[in-house]
Amino acid sequence: MALALFDLDNTLLAGDSDYLWGVFLVEKGLVDANLYEAANQRFYKQYAEGELDIHEFLNFSLNPLSLIATETLNELHDEFMEKHIRPLMTKIGQEKVDLHKQACDTTIIITATNSFVTAPIADAFGVEHLIATEPELIDGKYTGKVAGTPSFQQGKITRLNDWMTKNNKSLMGSTFYSDSHNDLPLLEIVDKPIAVDPDDTLRDVAEEKNWQVMSFRR
Repeated sequence: MALALFDLDNTLLAGDSDYLWGVFLVEKGLVDANLYEAANQRFYKQYAEGELDIHEFLNFSLNPLSLIATETLNELHDEFMEKHIRPLMTKIGQEKVDLHKQACDTTIIITATNSFVTAPIADAFGVEHLIATEPELIDGKYTGKVAGTPSFQQGKITRLNDWMTKNNKSLMGSTFYSDSHNDLPLLEIVDKPIAVDPDDTLRDVAEEKNWQVMSFRR
């Protein structure tokens, strides 16, 4: 049972769930529209350029979770899924997940986006396991802080190694699908790296290294 690893945002999804959650909060009037939208766009640009300070971003993105009751957050997420996420779930991405499951591979979404946002999305794709950035939860309430190592860049390897140790798995025969140059550390160590609708930097690396390049958006 080999590992089939999938990035989420702009890979399985034809969009970014973390960014869209911020857009949704603005739409619902739950955060200051001007301040939040400007910051959301700034962090998204930094991510695309490979310059994101993940801890600064998480201080920003996780804070709203601490200001809203957990029950209300769950209700909001249901609406968010229907309005923003389901229309962006790629058909080809779903087919790839299903093919790996049929081959008895272990499917994992590994994403920098926090697990509150991404766990229901992983369920919707039918992916068995999720490795995501974990928001701190104390007594059933989010604190606005991060718990443990963020699942970002080299942190994805740290988190995956922890998961493999716990689950007695290895990277033998592994595949990783990603769109982003931020995932190069993990792409470099799997057996089959696949660039999916890649950004320019990842496309250049993939072509240089003769990695497979494909699209989930056709």
